[in-house]
Amino acid sequence: MRIEKNVPDKYITAYQGGIAVGKSDMIAFPESTEDVQEIVRRANEEDAKIVPIGSQTGLAKASYPNNGSWLISTNEMNKILSFDEETLTLNVQAGVLLQDVIDYLADTDYFYAPDPGMKRATIGGNASTNAGGMRAVRYGVTRDNIRGFDVVLANGEAIHCGSLNNKDASGYDLKDLFIGAEGTLGIITELQLKVIPRPRYEKSILIGYNNVTESAPTVGSVLKSTLHPVAIELLEANGVKLAEEYVGEKVPEIAGGAQILVTLAGNSTDDIDHQIDELLSIATANNAIGHKVLEDEEHIRTWKVRDNILTGIDAAGTWKMYDPCVPTNHFTDLVAEAKKLGEELHMDSAFFGHAGDGNIHICVLQHDYSNEEWKELLLKYEDRLYDMIRDFGGLPSAEHAIGREKKPYFKRFHNQAYFDVLLAVKHALDPKNMLNPGVTYTDD
Repeated sequence: MRIEKNVPDKYITAYQGGIAVGKSDMIAFPESTEDVQEIVRRANEEDAKIVPIGSQTGLAKASYPNNGSWLISTNEMNKILSFDEETLTLNVQAGVLLQDVIDYLADTDYFYAPDPGMKRATIGGNASTNAGGMRAVRYGVTRDNIRGFDVVLANGEAIHCGSLNNKDASGYDLKDLFIGAEGTLGIITELQLKVIPRPRYEKSILIGYNNVTESAPTVGSVLKSTLHPVAIELLEANGVKLAEEYVGEKVPEIAGGAQILVTLAGNSTDDIDHQIDELLSIATANNAIGHKVLEDEEHIRTWKVRDNILTGIDAAGTWKMYDPCVPTNHFTDLVAEAKKLGEELHMDSAFFGHAGDGNIHICVLQHDYSNEEWKELLLKYEDRLYDMIRDFGGLPSAEHAIGREKKPYFKRFHNQAYFDVLLAVKHALDPKNMLNPGVTYTDD
């Protein structure tokens, strides 16, 4: 295990905004669960705090050290250990990238269903935030696709959560407790991922509407139909434009100021054709003013643009993203109201998101505002945005987690008794508040 006392700047610099947000006295690069146990036990002996990190692509500032905390990086825990075709389980270390998993399974009949946009995020990081992605509407989020994992606790002991069994009524569900906990309860080291058979055919359809609000009835009707789309994505003009400029590709043109991108899957062309007919019948009855069934090359090109919306926004300048979720019937309501709020405050914005599960990504861009003006604007925007999300019955994060970014607003969504329970869990598993202090609902 490699340990460095002089921590390079890249490990304490935020992905979002490129600002140094931490200070660390040491960084360790374990290669195994046993190495992680060793460093956690040493931290206990020296009363040090620990922040586990992966590839640091998170957007909530959860993986940056406070007050000299030690960093434990999973960069060298990057091995795909085995693939068990009998149980359809892929065994990986926590530092394996999502792209590594995609590439490993590319020539097989199977795939790992979660599809977050950031493919160079680690699987351990995906588990720590319960990442979702484009295919969540059909296949669920990260927690739905993990069979089990090894996790090192705050006292240095290691346990295994979950199993290869398809059912489990054997006591508390510790697996789901650690998933989404942002490294505040334990450090996940090895994971058993569920893989599934790959559909033989996929087809994507772009459907156009006059505006975002008019797309809502189609989304609602599809979710209530017998269709089971792989993805239902909102494409809003500003975000698409920035992505097209970045990748040098164009989404096929169809009528309307807003589009939804729907991907269908099946095991025969007849099945796909039947699904397309049903989808277009629903869309035609619900405000659609144009559509295009994408050919293979158009499908690849359009999804390339969709996957690079955030990258395009990043290339355009300083930005900040929010990832709220609301009940699906309020998805377009939130988009419309958040757009109005941005216009009222004279803030440029770009929207995209997972219309099928109510998760909208809201990006605001700094442009010509000074840093001081930008900070003041963000505070005004966030104060009203999070109240708006709450009033629509939503939550502050769908897949990027709370981190430190959303912590000041988190308490608007639950009563004190709820947070007392969360803190009781934290104190039981980490009584010294050693793991990722100051993140999400934990003590500072």
